[in-house]
Amino acid sequence: MKKHIILLGVLLSGLFANAQAKNEVKVNILNTLVLASVELGYEHFLDNNQSIGIEFLINDRFSYTTEKSGGAKEFKTNSILASYNFYIGANGESNSGYYLSPFLKYRFGDFNEKEVIDDVEVTLTTDMNSFIIGFGTGYKWAWNNKFAIAPYANIGRNFSRAVNDRFSALEFNAGVSIGYRF
Repeated sequence: MKKHIILLGVLLSGLFANAQAKNEVKVNILNTLVLASVELGYEHFLDNNQSIGIEFLINDRFSYTTEKSGGAKEFKTNSILASYNFYIGANGESNSGYYLSPFLKYRFGDFNEKEVIDDVEVTLTTDMNSFIIGFGTGYKWAWNNKFAIAPYANIGRNFSRAVNDRFSALEFNAGVSIGYRF
């Protein structure tokens, strides 16, 4: 976990070193409340209608996708997501309005569940390490070019056979991010 936090710090420091115009730090408040998953993000605005973003998801559960079989859920997963955001319909504000966002996500960790086999309780572990390619859309409101709120929805395709055997290959995620621009 320490290595992943250090890696995130190095990536963010590289983005800050090259920061030209505007930046935004954000948190997905909806998934923090609903899933107990913390999603922290950074977005660097390249111009008035596009940006690059990076997010670190702590306790990244398999979002709202249902399991293929029952059992207690014990996710021990985190992930990092990189996106390129295209803003359309800015209504006079830079980097606001509707946006489209292709992304690449890497999830790492394990999923454990307890199951009884021949009257013996065993823990089955699924390796959740996988790449996910997807697409998101949402709407971002910005106030005084300092604060932003953005409801969004994403859908992604998981490329791990072990994960796809246990869960659906398609993953849906939604949220509401609250951000501060500087």
